[in-house]
Amino acid sequence: MKTKKFTCILVLCVNILLFQSCNDSEFEENLDEDIVTAITEIEVTDTTTSLIVAWSNLWVSLDQYTVGMRPNIVTRSLAYIHLTGYETAIPYMDNYISNTRRINNLNINTNVFESNVNLDLALNTAYAVAIDHFMYELEAGIRQNISDFESSKKEELIIGLSESEIENSENWGRYVAQRVITYSETDRDAEQQIVNQTPSDYEAPVGVGLWTAGENENAWFPYWREVRTFAITPEQSSSTNFNSVLQYSTNSNSTYYQQMFDVYEATTNAATTNSEDLWIAEFWADDVEGLMISPPGRHFSIANQLIAQNDLDYDETLELLLRLGFAMNDAAVSAWDDKYTYNIERPSNYITAYINDDFTTNLSKFISGVNPAFPSYPSGHATFAGVAAGVFIDFFNTDNIDFTDNTYSGYTNLQFNGTPRSFTSFTEMALENAYSRVPLGVHIEQDAIEGLRLGYEVSNAINNLNLTRNN
Repeated sequence: MKTKKFTCILVLCVNILLFQSCNDSEFEENLDEDIVTAITEIEVTDTTTSLIVAWSNLWVSLDQYTVGMRPNIVTRSLAYIHLTGYETAIPYMDNYISNTRRINNLNINTNVFESNVNLDLALNTAYAVAIDHFMYELEAGIRQNISDFESSKKEELIIGLSESEIENSENWGRYVAQRVITYSETDRDAEQQIVNQTPSDYEAPVGVGLWTAGENENAWFPYWREVRTFAITPEQSSSTNFNSVLQYSTNSNSTYYQQMFDVYEATTNAATTNSEDLWIAEFWADDVEGLMISPPGRHFSIANQLIAQNDLDYDETLELLLRLGFAMNDAAVSAWDDKYTYNIERPSNYITAYINDDFTTNLSKFISGVNPAFPSYPSGHATFAGVAAGVFIDFFNTDNIDFTDNTYSGYTNLQFNGTPRSFTSFTEMALENAYSRVPLGVHIEQDAIEGLRLGYEVSNAINNLNLTRNN
């Protein structure tokens, strides 16, 4: 179980910031039977909300099978996919304003919109085009599920529509998606890094306590700080200098050593006793392509569940997904800026050198190495958890929830503990997500503390975006 010390420190961090402003055939079979069934049985009153969450849930199912996308490319994809959905519905959202008013060079000509556009059919087309484009690399055979799902939904949606309504609806959805895609492609830094996630020209600094890539590894996304943001840039966010809060030391009485020893102890105990800590570590791992969904994707799975639990209207649903997409994008850019600014080592490097040379992480049984291939500070998981919690708290106007995360309940042949976990607040859920990286063996406490702090800071900027006419 997480220590009282860890919980108290992170709760203090959160409160301060809150008061500031399988294989292919198996997948296809599961998609046809298990996932589609779950998608089509969403219990919401609004039929358009049901369609939106159906596409969002389909995206989550695809997220398990990305290739070389996570976590950074996934965060960017989510932002543009849900920008597409939001802008497609803007003509029908009387209380909301288009992002074209505040995003330079995002051009969507409303003259293209015809009066007889059916919103649901337009959204069906828009999501299909956007998801197909922004899910850049999927395992072989997986991409077909996007067009199959579009076709199956279209059969339902065109009933009773004229040929003109069908044509104009699909044209509008396709047009908006293409305009968003065109806008995304003007971010040349991102487009280049999507193609080359591990640039050979990057040289990690060398020094005591600094991160180095493992054997046969290259640094992932070392220039992600240059990617476009939607609400807050790395220069606008604050950054806690690692050395100002924790000084490298091999002295067993030092705080640095103690945090490393805490990782060693928590990881070893979790692995040898199969305790709740191992459940927490594996439940939130979300690191392994082909086995788990991505860390940012997890928060969209949670959002989909919250939308159903709160029976949101479609305009509220689109707003929440848009804010969360922007939040994940900006959180990744800020976190990776700090990661490659401070270049702090992973705990396993220190532990094998000074505590136990036989140490390995609880992640190592799922991947070829022992850690994700980028520096440790701050924790990306904790940053995503913090920014998601901040968005959820502001959107639902409360931190108090009665929520069970059933993300992996519908998955078959799990090779890790995905048993649902329950929470009474968004803060509690974010804290546990952040803490999970300690018994997994890949982060120290300070990585989690700073990640949460940064995430909540980014969420403040996202929450301050004006999307309504009444503000």
